[in-house]
Amino acid sequence: MQRLLPPSLVTLLIVLMVALSFAVSSPALPTVVRVLGLPVLLAGTILTVRHARLFDAVGTNIVTFNDPEKLVRTAAFAWTRNPMYLGFTLILTGIAMTLGSAVALVGPAIFFMAADRWYIPFEERRLLSAFGDQYVRYQSEVRRWIGVSR
Repeated sequence: MQRLLPPSLVTLLIVLMVALSFAVSSPALPTVVRVLGLPVLLAGTILTVRHARLFDAVGTNIVTFNDPEKLVRTAAFAWTRNPMYLGFTLILTGIAMTLGSAVALVGPAIFFMAADRWYIPFEERRLLSAFGDQYVRYQSEVRRWIGVSR
């Protein structure tokens, strides 16, 4: 599983969430939650796509397991070190909400744990190796998921 890219994991989790929603009886989410799932899904999609395009625009690598080429600190990278992982988590959360089945919430939970415990630590080691004190300073200023430390 070491080379399972985040978009592939997201796709697998969407399939799992849909299957579980139909196969497993679980409490239904309130209608308001289902309706709010669409803006959450949209926000996650915009966040992910915008920052993937930013990587392309600045000419840096987006593939999780390749070496980082540039340290990007603009756009949402000013308030989260991981806007694309945050975006993927929001996408999965929005889909789970829209499906309306509590069991579907397993998808965003699994992705969050995989990102927080596996993808991000892997990338942080590579970023520290590539950018040293510059990355340490960034880590001290911007939180892993959301917020600044100033």
